[in-house]
Amino acid sequence: MFSKILIANRGEIACRIIKTARRMGIATVAVFSDADRDALHVEMADEAVHLGPPQAAQSYLVIDKIIAACRASGAEAVHPGYGFLSEREAFADALKAADITFIGPNPGAIAAMGDKIESKKAAAAAKVSTVPGFLGIIESPEQAVKIANEIGYPVMIKASAGGGGKGMRIAHSAGEVADGFARAKSEAASSFGDDRVFVEKFIIDPRHIEIQVLGDKHGNVVYLGERECSIQRRNQKVIEEAPSPLLDAATRKLMGEQAVALAKAVNYDSAGTVEFVAGQDRSFFFLEMNTRLQVEHPVTEMITGVDLVEEMIRVAAGEKLRFTQSDIKLNGWAVESRVYAEDPTRSFLPSTGRLTTYRPPAEGLSGAATVRNDTGVFEGGEISIYYDPMIAKLVTHAATREEAIDAQAEALDSFAIDGIRHNIPFLSALMQHPRWRAGALSTGFIAEEFPGGFAPPAPSGDVALRMAAVAAAIDHKLNERKRAISGQMENWRKVVFEKVRVVLLGAQSLDAVILGDSDQGLSIEIGSGGAEARRVSLYSEWKPGEPVWRGSVAGRSIAVLVRAIPNGVALGHAGAFAEARVYTKREAELAALMPEKKGADVGNQLLCPMPGLVKSIAVTAGQEVKAGEALCIVEAMKMENVLRAEKDATIGKIMCKAGDTLAVDAVIMEFA
Repeated sequence: MFSKILIANRGEIACRIIKTARRMGIATVAVFSDADRDALHVEMADEAVHLGPPQAAQSYLVIDKIIAACRASGAEAVHPGYGFLSEREAFADALKAADITFIGPNPGAIAAMGDKIESKKAAAAAKVSTVPGFLGIIESPEQAVKIANEIGYPVMIKASAGGGGKGMRIAHSAGEVADGFARAKSEAASSFGDDRVFVEKFIIDPRHIEIQVLGDKHGNVVYLGERECSIQRRNQKVIEEAPSPLLDAATRKLMGEQAVALAKAVNYDSAGTVEFVAGQDRSFFFLEMNTRLQVEHPVTEMITGVDLVEEMIRVAAGEKLRFTQSDIKLNGWAVESRVYAEDPTRSFLPSTGRLTTYRPPAEGLSGAATVRNDTGVFEGGEISIYYDPMIAKLVTHAATREEAIDAQAEALDSFAIDGIRHNIPFLSALMQHPRWRAGALSTGFIAEEFPGGFAPPAPSGDVALRMAAVAAAIDHKLNERKRAISGQMENWRKVVFEKVRVVLLGAQSLDAVILGDSDQGLSIEIGSGGAEARRVSLYSEWKPGEPVWRGSVAGRSIAVLVRAIPNGVALGHAGAFAEARVYTKREAELAALMPEKKGADVGNQLLCPMPGLVKSIAVTAGQEVKAGEALCIVEAMKMENVLRAEKDATIGKIMCKAGDTLAVDAVIMEFA
């Protein structure tokens, strides 16, 4: 077994690998760029080596620098994590030449399966069903359009060396193919240093299901069940689960055996994933093989009890697999949510900045479920514009799918993040979505269910009742605290505090009457619009300033996100978010008379929707543009975003140039 390994990655996956290595008694070496000098993975590792500038192409993607770091630290092996160099044959070859062990598959398997084009050829040769497409290199937009016309629309343009939704575009017409080809090539070159792309048929209403395989250097390969990853946006996974609600035992066995046969055909000898696109009728086609650890590997670990990182390390050290296929049993259900630094209310555009609050839910057993949080950040740390926007992967495991989803919903309600925009409101709303809970999934789920974009729903029904009760309880707690302040002037007559309150919950108005407070909790009567009031009891040990209210309402254990706002609190619970203010009757009457502040009109400006780098400006001052015409390209977190004119206009003043780094809402250009 190795005594020291280097992790050629960053963020949560580097931290994840360090945890397992530490448990195995293996010393770890982190690598870091200028942007990651104070990152969590650097703090966690036993030692760290600086690589260079923030840009991945000058640091994490430079093979010679990784090998030099191994030499300097004495690391005997390298774990690549996912992304970066993890599927680069040249990296595995270079490590082998330097007599450093690669904790991953052999270079031949990477060549056969890691490349999207070559993997399809290998799968076809092994008589695995593949999606119709063109398996050669495409040289020009014109060739891409010709191929797409022959295959039939819609088509998927994909980077051959791609992953994580980078270098991937869906096209429904020749015009979209030409534009998507250029964007996919550019993103592929930027993210992977390889601009090759290919085109294949895009399956309508598909599901994304993948099989986890694990092989050793002695010819043994097993599969560890499947993961469903159909909840995606911009071709990037958002929620994963294991097992899939679609598959039956027979289909699972068929897919698993096919995945194993494919892995054996290329002498696969590590953890890898065979991805399939599946129809709603359980038909499936080979999509690609990822010759690395997947982002979503925790859900498989939770239902099988197998630590995939540990097995990768053991296999790389030459050990045989410690189990056979018959030993693999699926236990319960696991759900994973990817918590991203992005604004779901603004088309999921990236958000960067400092994490002024970062309080994840407690890990371990929570009721009937287990909570796990894989992360690479910390409170006070910074989310950089240079890398993937993932903050954490929140995983829950329980006996049934419904219990795992309920546990995930409560864990999301307990996850407090501030300082940047994030997608927890969206994830929370998804956990309550009837179609998600029914398991009626497809990769088009988000586009179909949120066609106009996402806005946090207003609380209603029992959710509104619970939130109003918590708001009243918080107000009562703050008032009691104020009354206990020492040194107050004595009043010449007894002060009688009003027990009747009005809770303004977003646009709703609910009456609240404080009935009593004791060690057993607080009793409140909540009513709305003349409806019969309901008496509820609350218990919590919440203290002012804590970002999460945990306790029980009407006997139900809940968590509510709490953020102080002027004269009230903003609350988040069960997918609903609202500002809450608790007034006396008279205060509520006066509040209703207050004028509403309106935002400034910025209709004649193009604002930068997220922090990012201006890649190019497509127009000049005085130029007339039509609605839909490209104005500029802004790159953020390895994704290129084309900003287009919303209506016909004339360009006035251009406020920036290619190469400038802009903050969110910075003015890019003005319209005449």
